[in-house]
Amino acid sequence: MDGVIIDSEPLHFESDKMVMREFGVELTDEELNRYVGVANPQMWIELKDKYSIDLSVDELIEMQHMNKLKLLEDNQLETIRGIDELITDLQRKGIAVALASSSNMEFIQLVLKKLGITECFQVIVSGDDVEKGKPEPDIFLKAAELLKVRPQDCIVLEDSAHGVNAAKRAGMKCIGFINPNSGNQDLSKADKIVSTLEGLEYDCLYEDKEK
Repeated sequence: MDGVIIDSEPLHFESDKMVMREFGVELTDEELNRYVGVANPQMWIELKDKYSIDLSVDELIEMQHMNKLKLLEDNQLETIRGIDELITDLQRKGIAVALASSSNMEFIQLVLKKLGITECFQVIVSGDDVEKGKPEPDIFLKAAELLKVRPQDCIVLEDSAHGVNAAKRAGMKCIGFINPNSGNQDLSKADKIVSTLEGLEYDCLYEDKEK
């Protein structure tokens, strides 16, 4: 979702910075780029340790969550150019679509509701639904399981290095989307790399186009 359906990384970055400012720390975009696609608790475990913060990870996540909800309420959301047409194309072809995001379910549901596209996804998996986040493959394997499809028949659309690595470790094909707002991400392991989602071609990644 983040960086593929919406350009939400700036929103995530700002909510993270707001938390750390409470402890006199000004995080840079370069530092936060490392955590694009990473499960939220893992990021806070590392930041808590690095900056010797006394609060628990759960407390930090709650602060971050409240910041995100406020920013989400105050900012207008738009889908990334080309994503609406892609979803329509997938629906027309009868291709099942899952959303697998490291964000928590409440945030995911609020974003989808605000965009009016909740019903476009047969399956939604959040970072809270799996034990290990990206770059581990758990979230994509869970999505495939719920869709009742084989991992090798799935194509993942990702904008982060951790997401691409997770997709490939799940045994899936992957399209890497270069999103400038997601920072300098290494997408080299993706089967295909694109700089726009407009007119996205994905049929060539299916080994059997009848599937």
